[in-house]
Parts: sequence; C-alpha cells; structure tokens
Amino acid sequence: MAVHQTIYRLIIPVTLTLAGCVSMAPEDERSALPVPATYPELVATQDGVAVDELDWQAFFTDPVLSRLIETALQNNRDLRTAALKVDEARAAFRIQHSDRFPALNIGSQAARSQISADQSPFGQPMVGSEYRAEVGLTTWEIDLWGRVRNLERAALENWLATEAARQAVHTALIAEVANGYLGLRELEERVEIARQSVATRQASAHIFERRYAVGATARLDVTQVQTLLTQAQSLLAQLEQQRATQLHALQVLVGADPGVLPQKEPFDETTVLAPLDAGLPSELLIRRPDIIAAEHQLRAANANIGAARAAFFPRIALTGSLGTVSAELAGLFESGSKAWTFIPTLSLPIFDGGRRRANLELSEVRRDLAVAAYEKTIQNAFREVADALAGYHWLREQLEAQLAGRDAQTERAHLAQRRYDQGSAAYLEVLDAQRDLLEVQQRVVQTRRALLSSQIALYRALGGGIDAL
Repeated sequence: MAVHQTIYRLIIPVTLTLAGCVSMAPEDERSALPVPATYPELVATQDGVAVDELDWQAFFTDPVLSRLIETALQNNRDLRTAALKVDEARAAFRIQHSDRFPALNIGSQAARSQISADQSPFGQPMVGSEYRAEVGLTTWEIDLWGRVRNLERAALENWLATEAARQAVHTALIAEVANGYLGLRELEERVEIARQSVATRQASAHIFERRYAVGATARLDVTQVQTLLTQAQSLLAQLEQQRATQLHALQVLVGADPGVLPQKEPFDETTVLAPLDAGLPSELLIRRPDIIAAEHQLRAANANIGAARAAFFPRIALTGSLGTVSAELAGLFESGSKAWTFIPTLSLPIFDGGRRRANLELSEVRRDLAVAAYEKTIQNAFREVADALAGYHWLREQLEAQLAGRDAQTERAHLAQRRYDQGSAAYLEVLDAQRDLLEVQQRVVQTRRALLSSQIALYRALGGGIDAL
C-alpha cells in the first residue's frame, strides 16, 4: 500500500506538470495586407483629428444629435441584443474553462439489503447495511496534448470576437442615428424651401387671376402659374411624407420617443462634424471592430485545429474518491472505516470510421474560411474608407458647383420676372426659371447632407472613436 501511494504521489505531480505543456494548434500569423499600403492619393488629402483621439461626443458637435445618440445607446434593441450575445459567449467560455480543473463532489449513501437464504453462506436470509460518506473526483482528463486547453482558447476567442462585434454594433448605431438625424434635418430644410415656394406661387396665382379677370393677361399665363403652384404643392406633400417616415425610422433607432426636436437653422458642412484624418490602412487592424472580430475568429479556428489534432493521441483521465464506509451508522467515522479508490484510465480509439480524420479536415477547412473572411473584411474596410474619402472630395466639389449654380439660377429667375413685367418675354420663361431654381435649391440641401454623411461614413469606416474600443 505504501508503495502504491508513493507511486501515485509521483505520477500526479508529473502529469499535472505535463498537462497543458503541448499545443498542436497552428501558430497565429497575420498574413500580408491584401490592400495597398496607402489610400488613393487624390482622396487621401483630408486634414483633421485621428479618430482614435476623440470620442463620439467630440466628433458630433450638435447637442441635439448628442442627446439622441445617448438615448439610442441606452435603449436600442440591436445593441442590447449584441450585449446579451457577449454575455452568452462569456458563459460558454466559463463552461469550457471549467473542464481544465477536476470536479470534486461530496456525497453520502445509506443502503440496506437482504440476501436470500440461497445466497447466504449461512443458509439463512441476512439483512445488511452500508453507510458511506466520501469526497469524489469525477473523471478528469489530464490535458497532455492541449485538447482541453485549445477548446478553452477557442471559446475565449469566440467570446472576444462577440465583444468586438458588439463594439461594431455600437459604432454602427452611432453612425445610423447621426445619419437619421441629418436626414431629418435635410427634409425639414427642403420642406421649408417648398413651403416658401408654395406661398410665393399662391400669391402669384392670385395676382394673375385678378389680372385675367380685368383682361390684363391671357388665360395661358394663368394656367402656367397654376401649373407651377401645383408642382410645388405636390413636392411639398411628397417631402412631408418622407419627413414623417424619416422621423419614424429615427424613433426605432433611438429606441424611445425622441421628443420634440427643436427647429434648427439650415446646417452647413463646417459646423456639425469635426474633421477626421484617415491615417493608414494598416491602422484599421487595430481600429475596426469587425476586423478585430474576424481575427479572433481566425484564432479560434486555429485552436479548434489543435483540439482536433490532439484527438489522435491517447487520453488519460483520473477518477477517485476518499471517504468512510461502515455497516453501522454510528461507526461511520470510527477508526478503520477509511476507504478510497483511485482509477486512472488510458484510452485511444483504434477505429472510428474516419471520424477524427474528418473532424480535423473540417477544422482546417473552417480555418481557411476564417482566413478568407479575415482578408475580405480588411478589403471591405479599405474600400469603405476610400469610398468615404472619395465621397467627401467629390461631394465638396459638387456642392461648390451647385452653390454657384443656385446663385446663377436666382439671378436668372429675377431677370426673367423683370423681362416679363416689362413685356419683353413670355411667362413661360419665368416658369422655367422658377422651376429650375426650386430644383437646384433642393439639390444643394441634398448634396450638403450627402457631404456630411460621407464624414459619418468615414467615422464608421475608421472604427469609431476611442469610446468604442
């Protein structure tokens, strides 16, 4: 007995030392960036603050928008779902982590049984009792080849990937609320322009009807003015519908009633958002939550390969118990009632129909899929940043051209009205000038909003501010 105990005292520390010392998972290596080292020169000229040096409160300078974003971060259901998925992944990791440690159980048992006369050595029925109290070690695998540890690591990486996905939802929500708010403000400004146009054309229609009544103008001029009025009224109704739809979408994003939004002055491209510096594509690897999530998923796939490889090697497990056993309850803790068991097991499947080989191949294919997804995520991130920079560059030029065009159309409408009043032109010329002026006024507001949205897209494409990391 003493020899056996000495052997066990030697075996257990050695196995515990060896456990976890070997890992058969592939090394985690970052492949070369599947994108150029810099963004296109034409569009990478924007000056500003690096996105990782400011939070969203510093980037979105409008106080009403800041309030809406704060409300959304507290109430949005998509963000709440993403946070719950993080909790789910954390619990899964804790379950897997527990497999690395032996499970101890305390148990007791009381049993009484009768042996028949045929089975009794004394030829008479006998009643026996057995009482047990013991601490048991359930089957615990000694992780010599890193199988359990790699499964734990895979669960950890999945947890971290889920957390990064939550951060991506956080950044996306901020951007969507900002876009929803700017879209609402754009429609409010366009509605106001349309209302002014309707009011002006109603006044003109009233004047022309009076002129026609006294024979001072032709019926054709009256119908042309009425046509211009109905076009403005139709546009106003269309914009009112779009504004209501936009407000409803913003309410869903915010997750609560946004309340009465104060009327704002017409916005411009310099007072709502702070300028951003795009940096280099390599910085996206540590900024973009979706890239970080894809990298964690790649590491999890490597860990699963290690667990699949370890399945080809012997598995050693320990089971045992220590306690007391007595035929009488009163003697359960008396001297001589000590009892123990120690059962080490060694198993190695000889034939499983190719299951382990197929499982390894499946893990390797999933790793390759994770590599492809990781590289694709980087490429998408590069494209989104480049698109946002290109949008900012070209929309700014479009806006400058449209502002000049609006000034020209304003002057044209004024001159056409003068020519008509002087009898030098038909009212059709005034009609065309006013129609074109309303159209270019609407386009200016749309382009200005698109320019701001390109800045929001850049903020999102760069991974959001420091509060999202």
